[in-house]
Amino acid sequence: MPLYLNETDVRQMLTMPLALEAVETAHRALSLEGAQAGQDTPRQRTRLPQTALHLLQAGVPSLGILGYKAYTSNRSGNRFNVFVFEAASGILQGVVAGDFLGMMRTGAASGLAARVLARPDARVAGVFGTGWQAGGHVEALCTALPQLEEVRVFGRKRDKLEDFCARQGERFPSVRFLAAPSPEATVREADVLGTVTTAASPLFEAEWVAPGTHINGAGSNAIIRQELSEAMVRKCDLVAVDTVDTAVKEAGDLLPLLEKGRLQARQLVELGDILVGRRPGRQDREQITLFESQGLGIQDLVLAHRLLTQAREQGLGVELPFGA
Repeated sequence: MPLYLNETDVRQMLTMPLALEAVETAHRALSLEGAQAGQDTPRQRTRLPQTALHLLQAGVPSLGILGYKAYTSNRSGNRFNVFVFEAASGILQGVVAGDFLGMMRTGAASGLAARVLARPDARVAGVFGTGWQAGGHVEALCTALPQLEEVRVFGRKRDKLEDFCARQGERFPSVRFLAAPSPEATVREADVLGTVTTAASPLFEAEWVAPGTHINGAGSNAIIRQELSEAMVRKCDLVAVDTVDTAVKEAGDLLPLLEKGRLQARQLVELGDILVGRRPGRQDREQITLFESQGLGIQDLVLAHRLLTQAREQGLGVELPFGA
């Protein structure tokens, strides 16, 4: 019978190492099996005055699954669920609550990109943002880059910033968490930068970024949002994305340059292609690399599949009276 996993079930099982493994599996599958049509479909939206419905679809032939994440956004909040089907039969395997799952997989994508593209000796990270998603981003960086010694965080509200740093310091006692006094202090001499905000204008100046820095842009998922300046994007030697199809539709940091012809879609490199060795990643210590993360259905699908398998082994979840 199909299973339903609620948020409590997901939190009980889901760790960042599991999220990193699932996201890497998703990106490798996307590159190795991408010739199969419809393997990952860019986000589709239906909007009414009060609520928007967002749908991300995907399939993974090697895992024998297909499915989708559906979520609604409303003034009262967002509601997420991931539906996983068996590819051979079309039978529903389960439905997984997707709030904590989505936060962890979003962070894991940035952590994976940092592990692949940052310099191996990266020690200092700078992060913009102190919200729900920023916590996942920090956890992913600390997990994927165990050599990190310091994380500088900047946020607009000082009390919230200091509370965020205190909480992260308790979670990762081997890392120094500093409440940065300014955007410049966050960026200067950082080896890795992460932006996890809803900013509508650039967060820092390109001239502050040193050669060899890796940047994760995780908050700009629409034309009305922009965390990085055009000058910053143009300064990058490598621009990696989840998929080109999604980036050219949603990456607010890239869309102005794409529309002006200052950046071409063919210059964008999919993270999966780097992972499987089809395209080169960082080629020297001085390169500035950028990963623009928009989020993919295939990431949610693989992670939900992992959780459903684990739940059956542990006796978690409740059986659903439909879909079999």
